[in-house]
Amino acid sequence: MPDSPTPDRPLHVLVLGGYGAVGARANADLRAAGHAPRTAGRDARRADVALDLADRTAVTRAAREADVVLNAAGREDVDLVRAVTDAGTPFVDISATTGYLAALERLEPAAPVLVSVGIAPGLTNLLAHAVVERDAAAGRAPSGPLDVGVVLGAGEAHGAAATAWSLLLLGRSFPDTTRPGATVRNYTRGARFDLPGGPRRLLRADFSDQHALTRELGRPVRTFFGTDTRFATAALAALTWAPPLGRLAGRLHLPGTEDWLLHVRDASGPRVSVTGSGQSAATAAVAAQATVVAAGAPAGVHHLPALVGWTDLRLPITVTWHSEPTRAPRGE
Repeated sequence: MPDSPTPDRPLHVLVLGGYGAVGARANADLRAAGHAPRTAGRDARRADVALDLADRTAVTRAAREADVVLNAAGREDVDLVRAVTDAGTPFVDISATTGYLAALERLEPAAPVLVSVGIAPGLTNLLAHAVVERDAAAGRAPSGPLDVGVVLGAGEAHGAAATAWSLLLLGRSFPDTTRPGATVRNYTRGARFDLPGGPRRLLRADFSDQHALTRELGRPVRTFFGTDTRFATAALAALTWAPPLGRLAGRLHLPGTEDWLLHVRDASGPRVSVTGSGQSAATAAVAAQATVVAAGAPAGVHHLPALVGWTDLRLPITVTWHSEPTRAPRGE
């Protein structure tokens, strides 16, 4: 690995999948910030570095030429992470898959590995930590579980990996963070959220943020999901009982916008809301900034809140902190 970067030298970043929906934007963000990203992938026509990610020797060799590796390829492979960190190179991953991130947490890498990078997980993790920190500063005791609402624009043309990930959840269950030993089926157990645009019913979904946050904060955290159209959200609720049909229907482009919204509440009511536009662009912006942070991090596996705070990121978003209401939200 090259010498540690200094202010006089840009970071040399290897962006796996750097020509995809998120990777291309992250590549552009890094370059705009004065760094030197290079795209890597199997498509030699679009990649700066032709690289088969299954070839561990080639991956290690390429990683030695970089200050940090950003994985935007959608490939969830622990051996890939080992191949990069064995070269002493930091690794950043935008995955939201619970099982994969749990496997990474069990590693003892020789270089930093940064996860929970993106919107959800990522910004959601930072928001939940910010709510808890504000309560601690004000001397307020925890008020029940934290609920994280994630509303994504159904109209955005997401990358193939992001679409496949959301459809893979259909029909599957995950551990319930509020009831030890119990499980929750994805896209079920809807709950009403009082969002800035009006009330919406969102569905439980296995985003990895809730599991990491439950451990980190010492209190239950639940993630609820919906799209910006009630029709698409209702379709997910129905299709989770017919997964093959749902994955076939997922090839269709649903109506909607590119706007997204994050929302955190507790038993006292809404706490904070964040709105933005363009899920891929926002994920790329977080990933690009996290990549710079990872280059100077200590060895080990870190979730984003361990290295940055909510106010450390520069993003084109709107943040609204709500006053402390006295009524409790409607339950599931």
